[in-house]
Amino acid sequence: MTAEIGLPEGAPPDGRQLPVACTDLRVSFGTVQAVDGVSFSIAPGEVFGLLGPNGAGKTTTIRVLTTLIRADSGAVSVFGYDTRTAAMLVRHLIGYLPQQLSADFQLTGYENVWLFARLFDLPRQQRDQRIREVLAAMGLDDVRERLVSTYSGGMVRRLELAQALVNRPALLVLDEPTIGLDPLARGDVWERVSELREETGMTVLLTTHYMEEADTLCERIALMHHGRIRSQGTPAELKARLGPGATLDDVFRHDVGTAIEDEEMTGGGRDVRRTRRTAQRLG
Repeated sequence: MTAEIGLPEGAPPDGRQLPVACTDLRVSFGTVQAVDGVSFSIAPGEVFGLLGPNGAGKTTTIRVLTTLIRADSGAVSVFGYDTRTAAMLVRHLIGYLPQQLSADFQLTGYENVWLFARLFDLPRQQRDQRIREVLAAMGLDDVRERLVSTYSGGMVRRLELAQALVNRPALLVLDEPTIGLDPLARGDVWERVSELREETGMTVLLTTHYMEEADTLCERIALMHHGRIRSQGTPAELKARLGPGATLDDVFRHDVGTAIEDEEMTGGGRDVRRTRRTAQRLG
């Protein structure tokens, strides 16, 4: 894998600016306040975890950051570019792996990544090399001509990572990237991401419900609940608040209480059902 991954096409990231700066972000859907005054920032090269139960507002926050929706108020910038006024520049600086599967199971692995190369308007003379590069980086070069319907769950997620990386993003956004995967497949995905970070210094924003992943991978964490940030800090700092022997699971339960059960019984049930469907498809 070449170390050039992580260098975006188009306008380069401003090294003086933070990869992500989110200030007093607010988003509502009708009478529901999905995001209620969220503020956080991410340092260059950092792995930042945005954690919380289903319905906490994590995915809505990410959708604003990735320019998919507009905020009601507040500001979000990516390497200094405002997501409202410079959406196209922001899109060329990020790679995004959503919760829902983005791979087309009726196409080959190569064809799936080719579609994303076209979406990012990569020059025709560079496409083949770039596609093979990211497939090789994800360990999929030898199965690139196979239909994705024949891939395992872990292979599908690695393919979707290849899709997210084909434009050489400076910021990689991962929304529950290992949902539904067995421990071996999860480990494989994170091994690929870790290798990529070591070679490129890429910044990563991730959400996950696996607290051991967050504890191991994230340099800093923000815990969300009901659209607000409840706590922020390094995993060690967050655990230290609860005393010796505390785990990140303990912190999660302390900061969000019985939110998971509450959300299943109310509006967050849609997110839970969607998450389960994705897990079933990855099998």
